[in-house]
Amino acid sequence: MNDVEITDTDSSNICEYGFCGYKNLKQDGHRRKIEWLKERFSEGLTFKILSTPDRESVGFIEYLPGQYAWRPVDAPGYMVIHCIMIHRKEYKGRGYGSLLLEQCVRDAKKAKMHGVAVVTSKDTWMAGDELFLNHGFESVDQAPPSFDLLAKKFKKAPSPKFKGGWEKKSQKYGSGLVIIQCDQCPCVAKCSKDIVETAGIFGVKAQVVELDNHKQAQNAPSAYGVFTILYNGELIANHPIGRTRFINIMKKIRV
Repeated sequence: MNDVEITDTDSSNICEYGFCGYKNLKQDGHRRKIEWLKERFSEGLTFKILSTPDRESVGFIEYLPGQYAWRPVDAPGYMVIHCIMIHRKEYKGRGYGSLLLEQCVRDAKKAKMHGVAVVTSKDTWMAGDELFLNHGFESVDQAPPSFDLLAKKFKKAPSPKFKGGWEKKSQKYGSGLVIIQCDQCPCVAKCSKDIVETAGIFGVKAQVVELDNHKQAQNAPSAYGVFTILYNGELIANHPIGRTRFINIMKKIRV
């Protein structure tokens, strides 16, 4: 696999690469994601870029120790993967996802952790479970509507689990339209802006709640964690959505 290389990023070089298809530092979501990453490196976050020899990003993996995870999971002693992606079509299906996953497993073993955990989904916006199941991961917990918590254990240890209590956590935000978000995903900034603007069609003013640290993310009201939309205490979206999807959802619930 000499047509790609894997680079460990840190605060000094993260701006040299793109990810999730973004590279323009003037793009708000990309800029905010970079600032978010810079704050996480001190917590043990690893962000590895898969790139071509001319330094063009084609994929990445992001993970960190479970106590600092920005997912609603209890996973002490586990390395938790936030994201893994091969975003260039011509590089998919060539084993590069496995290559990135093996890097995470190696680092977790080196750190003498219990294992590696990851939240997957049958829906969009998160990795599916196939890659992980093929590498010895097993399902250890589920969350609605289609989230699965997978773990690959290196030793006998308690399994990680979802925080749960989703309905109670949703209801505490009260009435109205509430967007709960953070910059872990570079798509969130544009999505949130579009939803806030589109809400006016329905005579609704959106409240935006920023998640400022991993503890807040771990207690988010959906298993995705870093982006949730609530309306009158009910979850209506658990990952970034576009204007059209939002309009269709609102039309149905405001009949």
